[in-house]
Amino acid sequence: MDDFSVREIPFSYRGSWVSVSPVVAPATYAEDLHLVSHRNGMHAVLRLVPALSGARVPTEVTANPAVLTWSAGRGRADAAFESPSSLRFSGRGLGLRIAAADATLTPFTGTYFFHDPVTSSYVFTSYETGHRYRLTRLSGSVRGLGAGALGVAERAVVIGDDGDEWELVLEELTTARERFSGHSRFPEVVAASRRSFAEFADAVAPWRDDRTPAAELACYVLWSAIVEPAGFVHRPAVLMSKHWMDKIWSWDHCFNALALARAAPGLAWDQLQVVFDHQTETGALPDSITHAEILHNFVKPPIHGWAVNRLRERLPRGLPAAKLPRLYRQLAAWTNFWLDHRRALGQPFPHYEHGNDSGWDNATVFAEQRLVQSADLTAFLVVQMRELARLAKELGDSTAATRWAHEADTMLAAMLEQLWDGSRFTSRATDGTSHTTASLLDLMPVVLGAELPADVHATLTTSVAEHLTPAGLATELPSSPHYEADGYWRGPVWAPATILIEDGLRRGGAVDLADRVSARFRALCEKSGFAENFDALTGQGLRDRAYTWTASAYLILAADSQSRRTR
Repeated sequence: MDDFSVREIPFSYRGSWVSVSPVVAPATYAEDLHLVSHRNGMHAVLRLVPALSGARVPTEVTANPAVLTWSAGRGRADAAFESPSSLRFSGRGLGLRIAAADATLTPFTGTYFFHDPVTSSYVFTSYETGHRYRLTRLSGSVRGLGAGALGVAERAVVIGDDGDEWELVLEELTTARERFSGHSRFPEVVAASRRSFAEFADAVAPWRDDRTPAAELACYVLWSAIVEPAGFVHRPAVLMSKHWMDKIWSWDHCFNALALARAAPGLAWDQLQVVFDHQTETGALPDSITHAEILHNFVKPPIHGWAVNRLRERLPRGLPAAKLPRLYRQLAAWTNFWLDHRRALGQPFPHYEHGNDSGWDNATVFAEQRLVQSADLTAFLVVQMRELARLAKELGDSTAATRWAHEADTMLAAMLEQLWDGSRFTSRATDGTSHTTASLLDLMPVVLGAELPADVHATLTTSVAEHLTPAGLATELPSSPHYEADGYWRGPVWAPATILIEDGLRRGGAVDLADRVSARFRALCEKSGFAENFDALTGQGLRDRAYTWTASAYLILAADSQSRRTR
């Protein structure tokens, strides 16, 4: 795999809660690389400065999945993960100054620094992350600056800035750990990390070839964003990014599950379940979870029945029978949340309370009112109730199966009767006033595929094609007065909309357009990487540039395309 830019994609390791990048705050890049923690939020803990003779040295930085390198003339310093909590460094002709990233320290904030006489190590203790970062010299000359000091004194470990050869290990730990006793040589650490990633890529994308040039990088984005269970994250989980979008949102995780399903069914199941671990008594899923935070102020759209149905096709042995009762209860509670708590008395449709609930935060559907009955929500629930009917039948509950099928039929009929105006689906406020927009969100019922009447699906297909730019599906028509090049859901191309619409087009028989949607999104990623979203006209990557659902979408579409080629 070619080198990647750490400005675009953090250098990290499967299971680790830390990464190395210049990202130090939302949308903020520093001159130097930092050790960044994703516990208790995103925190730049340590600044990593290449140095010689006490002075900073300009360097070229390169990275691949196994090793990150600073180079300056004949001097170089390398970093490689030995484990999720251990980062090894090695250098010759170039040293490192590893300093507390925060400028000041009080007894209650910042990063305290001291020399530990028990382990002969230097230790940074971070109030913000609740963890310690221990540096142990393995060879070479080392000195500490400002150990035990408070206030503005520099707190740093300097190693190898005399130009000699050196090695050091940085460990993330809690209160204490035995003195570091690793015996692997640095090249062996690099080789082991390279093997770990290669095994993952070979499993997730065994089909990759020169037609899928971004597949390995997509695999790295996923592999490096996995964290071990900790805090509120109760199972191995894929963060959306190890830049600033370092959360798990309650629809993003579905796409990561689908990308991992064929190669790592256990890990895929964990991705589906990680948010259901925090389902409320009313059946609602949280908006997002992190190491130290669960947000319930919003929810996300109920695409989970759709995701479960697609997992059936991708998991090597289908859905695990032993887990079906639990899955049925989870999906039923999630569906009933919408039917019981988001559907006003006498209304046929549930409503979103805000654009954030839809996942399309600022889409023009929500420009005039926030509480909206939209056809996308209705369509997702129809799909979810169909899946519930299937699950109930598999569990031997014919009564429940009949009830869910009837609920789905009733809601679909009402949607076609009341929200379809003959050319487009409308959305309406809870007072009954309706409107149409130039948002792709109004076309999302295409996800129903062949469940829609043929003429409705054909009309939606024509409208979807109008949103297809050379870069992909614009979330707002470029001709709309509300279109914004970097307008979040008012124009840019997004992975989840692409996956859901491509799937609905294909299942409804619009194969040619589905092929074009897939091909353009894959070409977009191959050109512009795995950004959170993309300018719909130029293809430029926008916002967070290492987003896992984008990488997963590429892997899903590329795998499916390769499979169609070999049939």
